[in-house]
Amino acid sequence: MDTRHIHISDYNYELPDDRIAKYPLAQRDHSKLLVYRQGNISEDTFCNLPHYLPEGALMVFNNTKVIQARMHFRKATGALIEIFLLEPHTPADYEQMFQTRNRCSWLCLVGNLKKWKGEPLRRTITVGQQSITVVATHAGEQGTSQLVEFQWSAPEAADTPSFADIIDAMGELPIPPYLNRATEESDKTTYQTVYSKIKGSVAAPTAGLHFTPEVLGALDRQGIDREEVTLHVGAGTFRPVKSVEIADHEMHTEYIAVHRHTLDKLLAHHCRAIAVGTTSVRTLESLYYMGLKTLRNPDINEEQLHVSQWEPYDATERSTTNVERSIASLADWMDRRQMSVLHSSTQIIIAPGYDYKLVAMLVTNFHQPQSTLLLLVSAFVRGDWRRIYDYALGHDFRFLSYGDSSLLIP
Repeated sequence: MDTRHIHISDYNYELPDDRIAKYPLAQRDHSKLLVYRQGNISEDTFCNLPHYLPEGALMVFNNTKVIQARMHFRKATGALIEIFLLEPHTPADYEQMFQTRNRCSWLCLVGNLKKWKGEPLRRTITVGQQSITVVATHAGEQGTSQLVEFQWSAPEAADTPSFADIIDAMGELPIPPYLNRATEESDKTTYQTVYSKIKGSVAAPTAGLHFTPEVLGALDRQGIDREEVTLHVGAGTFRPVKSVEIADHEMHTEYIAVHRHTLDKLLAHHCRAIAVGTTSVRTLESLYYMGLKTLRNPDINEEQLHVSQWEPYDATERSTTNVERSIASLADWMDRRQMSVLHSSTQIIIAPGYDYKLVAMLVTNFHQPQSTLLLLVSAFVRGDWRRIYDYALGHDFRFLSYGDSSLLIP
């Protein structure tokens, strides 16, 4: 199959608005679970997920935390300007960014950009007991994004809050646009996984929203080995494929962090894992291609490990490289640099024709028609996605971010 010539219209289905879950269930793990196992479809309740997993397997979670990325400023004229944080610019590192005090800059989407007209925007907020004025300055365009500089200070310099404090005080959690409603206070809890730790996403890794401490405890009792990676979910995850063929669709870049000990865990499990969510899939599968780069160029740097969109499809000989050899090479590369955490990025597109390397089972929600996420699922179940979705639509499953989930075992 020539993946580039896939027509996205072949991945369309009718999704009535009343099947989109606008709110989560009161009890996360009481959501429905569709089980697809070697072509057979059944259903259960999510809290029973551990019963379907082999003892001793490795399960990988994305521990990213959604930030309050939507910021509102009002001009003196009364015009409302919305600034949506996409990714850090200066400093470019997420961890450093959230610790920054006084100033920083982000690549953003800006609502009502034409009315901004260049003058700095100001908004006074309360952080702790302090009154802080935040100033936003438009610093030009970068590609399809806007570069926005932020400045703030406290009367006592030593008390200046971090940017993490600033967005917690003035930002709004960006729930998905297809929910067609305003963010509510409850979303601050329900739109985060119970294991979220590392700030940076503008959308939740939604397959993880079903997990509760009780389910995690049951996994432990089942002997499931748990490991975490970090992929910061970008706004591009909601961007529809508008081109006829996916060759003309540009995938968004997302930033990942993987600990050195995670590679040891993967190797101990013969590089086979159960992925929780498509973001965990994209991270795990990208590691294979990063490992190949270290095999070919032992002196490569972190930035050059970036996995481009079509890399998995460009050279067929790459698929012949043993997965464990690739991951072991990446581990050796980190050891030589005394690195405990790998920071890189991926633009990988996973679609029918893709050969999965590390992911053996997948826990995922039900995705939008004509989306890259649906392509990823189709590749995983070898094209059998429509039967799965027809079953879900015919059996009252709830769709998208706050909806029900599936366990896919090809």
